[in-house]
Amino acid sequence: MTTTSTEAPIRVRIAPSPTGDPHVGTAYIGLLNFIYARQRGGKFVLRIEDTDRTRFVPTSEQMIFDTLRWLGLGWDEGPDVGGPYGPYRQSERTEIYRQHADLLLANGTAYRCFCTAEELDAVRKQQIAAKLPPRYPGTCRHLPKEQIEANLAANKPFVIRMAVPTEGATTFRDELRGDITFDHSTIDDQVLMKSDGFPTYHLANVVDDHLMQITDVIRAEEWISSTPKHVLLYKAFGWQLPRFWHMPLLRNIDKSKISKRKNPVSLIYYRQAGFLPEAMINFLGLMGGGMPSPSPIEIVNGAKENEIFSLDDMIARFEVPNIRLGGPVFDLTKLRWLNSEYLRALTPESFFAALRQTVLSDQYLRDISALVQTRIETLGQFGDLTSFFFRDDILPTQEVFLPKKRTLEETVAFAAEQLTVLEATDWTHEAMEPALKKLGEEKGWSVKENFMLLRAIITGSTMSPPLLESMIVFGKARSLDRVRRFLEAQKKLANIKK
Repeated sequence: MTTTSTEAPIRVRIAPSPTGDPHVGTAYIGLLNFIYARQRGGKFVLRIEDTDRTRFVPTSEQMIFDTLRWLGLGWDEGPDVGGPYGPYRQSERTEIYRQHADLLLANGTAYRCFCTAEELDAVRKQQIAAKLPPRYPGTCRHLPKEQIEANLAANKPFVIRMAVPTEGATTFRDELRGDITFDHSTIDDQVLMKSDGFPTYHLANVVDDHLMQITDVIRAEEWISSTPKHVLLYKAFGWQLPRFWHMPLLRNIDKSKISKRKNPVSLIYYRQAGFLPEAMINFLGLMGGGMPSPSPIEIVNGAKENEIFSLDDMIARFEVPNIRLGGPVFDLTKLRWLNSEYLRALTPESFFAALRQTVLSDQYLRDISALVQTRIETLGQFGDLTSFFFRDDILPTQEVFLPKKRTLEETVAFAAEQLTVLEATDWTHEAMEPALKKLGEEKGWSVKENFMLLRAIITGSTMSPPLLESMIVFGKARSLDRVRRFLEAQKKLANIKK
């Protein structure tokens, strides 16, 4: 990447939210930030944006650390590293955001809003009925000082909103697209501090990027519409802007935004399913489109020389002019091909070591063994009862998954309902069992039908070790992927019959 000269040391960051499994998009943006920093002798910072406590998942933070390390994207500052600015967890910095919100209140670029959720909902419904874009109407923007003081004395809850100028426009430079302008009439008076005392993304993001001296904000293009709000905040504080780089979003083959409904998006899935980190990094590098083509690098014999490259190759050769803004396609077929090239290039010893780290790890085998020890008569039967733990593709026949008194259509529809429930459920027996039983009661499915269908989808058979315990060992990411593959296969079969 080539950028304008600057005296400030290059500092970039990746700022994932711990709301579930780490997303492939996090790795994609993380990789681009990592390359940018390494090319310029700069710092790559990890910041955990955990102020949305309603969506916070306690185990997610550690999964973020583990998957970034697995990919070789080590951060220079942040949790576990120390340094003058670490660790970076926004939930530990709330007082800093409150102080900065007070600064905005004092200089008139923000105001307290005392509107209730019911009042805002009523306004929103009126706007939708009138076919107007839903936005805050500025009810509290010009409240008299006396009214504000009375509300505060009465301990009336409030949020703090940004006072967007009512006229004019905000223009900022995107390093990949040039100048972008947003009219102020299209920018809402965004909430900066919630009534619970936690900041919204917009305030915390800007304050942290400034205090952490971030020189370049490299993020996905979905944040373009938020950038004018951030620019206005920088101006309200009197701070210098960083450079903004908005990278094209990863897309499904049909060009829609990548989603778990069409591709596995969890990095946990790819790690557990046996994809090598080198292949994943290579694949995500192809997504960025920043490598020269053709490349003189030949790493794997027989591979296309401009498609196989290491992280070091990317650091040496990645250039901004080669980035494609058309939306890179996340092609799972291409990723599998890349992974196969890397697997074939391993020595037998390295291949065995890779197996032992994933599908044949001691912990995985130990957990599986505990499920079947009392269900087999000889050790030779171990594979008969556990093969579904080691297979990548399970597709049960109708004879196996279709209950006797159910139609194919209602069975597939119920499986989709099971997927929705499981996606939102903690991956424990105590959480999954009542959630699935409740679904069965609501839809009129017996416990036997309910769990037998799921057993067939996950294991390919009506006989297996305990179902929920097996799913826990198999893992949430791979279990959900198996249900999604089943649904996709049934959809394709239905289309063929038509």
